[in-house]
Amino acid sequence: MVLDFQKFFRASNPSRTLDLSKPEERQYYIDFSAVRGSNLIKELGRTIIFSENEPSCQLFTGHIGCGKSTELSRLKAELEQKGFYVVYFESSQDLDMADVDISDILLAIARQVSQSFEEAQIKLQPNRFQSLLQGTVNLLNSEVSGVKAKVPGVGDIGINTEQGKFSLAVGIGEITTKAKDSKDIRSLLRQHLEPRVNNILEAINQELIKPAQQHLKQQGKVGLVVIIDNLDRIDNRQRQSGRTQPEYLFIDRGEQLNKLKCHVVYTVPLILAFSNDKENLTNRFGSDPQLLPMVRVQERDGSPCEEGIALLRQMLLARAFPDVESEKRLTLISEVFDTPETLDRLCHVSGGHVRNLLVLLNSCLKKDDPPFSRELVERVISQRRSELSKAITPEEWKLLWQVMQQKTVRGEEEYQTLLRSLFVFEYRNTEESWFDINPILAEAKELQL
Repeated sequence: MVLDFQKFFRASNPSRTLDLSKPEERQYYIDFSAVRGSNLIKELGRTIIFSENEPSCQLFTGHIGCGKSTELSRLKAELEQKGFYVVYFESSQDLDMADVDISDILLAIARQVSQSFEEAQIKLQPNRFQSLLQGTVNLLNSEVSGVKAKVPGVGDIGINTEQGKFSLAVGIGEITTKAKDSKDIRSLLRQHLEPRVNNILEAINQELIKPAQQHLKQQGKVGLVVIIDNLDRIDNRQRQSGRTQPEYLFIDRGEQLNKLKCHVVYTVPLILAFSNDKENLTNRFGSDPQLLPMVRVQERDGSPCEEGIALLRQMLLARAFPDVESEKRLTLISEVFDTPETLDRLCHVSGGHVRNLLVLLNSCLKKDDPPFSRELVERVISQRRSELSKAITPEEWKLLWQVMQQKTVRGEEEYQTLLRSLFVFEYRNTEESWFDINPILAEAKELQL
């Protein structure tokens, strides 16, 4: 079989998230649950399915790039097969991740949910929401004019000119776009909306979710699920109160995020799993955040995890030969790598971090045509190691050495230093979890005896 290089290159884009609702993208998906320690998507799904009419609120976390978005896409597809109506969106489309407040998140949810309903021809009458938006628009225009030029286009937001009807999604979208692009407008918006957060919640529940649920049941749907992705990317900056932004949003204000009258899944920053307030987080939402670990490339004792390497091998080969059955793909390794050992080497040094693996593959694709030689792969690995090492201080090398020996990371400070920078990964099997150094750093001269 001849390798289609351009198709392979596009399929290996590290910044691309698979949309598993599309058959042509499902063929790229590899189920890693057997080597992640548990099937978290199954657990999230069962909570939603068996909650029936009772709203559920769940938290999902893990390293950025470890595969959360792809797994949430799988959750969406499986719930839709079970008869649920699922609204999935990336919150980074609406929010400035360096500066987020509760009202911002709620407006983003309202916009995305109402837009999905409008596209599905579910007719709603959000009168209170329309009133709230118009008051917000009037305030923004009166406050901004006199300080700087009037916000363009804000005065006539929310009008669907084709139908001559109010569009909540368009109205909220115009406001949030202005707010995302301007710190001043964001500040004015919050001064107006933060005291009204409970009113916004009630409007979402009474004017969007409740009538939509009734309409969906008439269509034979089981219920509504909202999945809010990318909130794990919120900056860990400290607020004036002294609390970090994730702690403020999900612990101090978590009770409000838990009040939506439908099934909700939030992605949350990984640092919350190491926070001193983790128990408070659990109390706010009724359960621990579900943490997606890395794909195991080796066991705790250092022995290779053959099953994990085999699945990562399939992940790369599926990008090259998506139409070929898994067993037959193994006979085509020579089309992509000079030897099976070269492919396995790339899989191992990725540490089971799926985006890291695609980054390494993408670097190979940029440098030369397949089949890739061992010399090229080692050059790519060396360059990647050099890039990571530049950011590591002598004190951090000491911490990395400790992780190699003890297989643990303790507390927020070590998290900040090691996990957030992708220097250390978490792994799990069916019995235990542990931490280990990113394999690409394990060969750095600073860690050699």
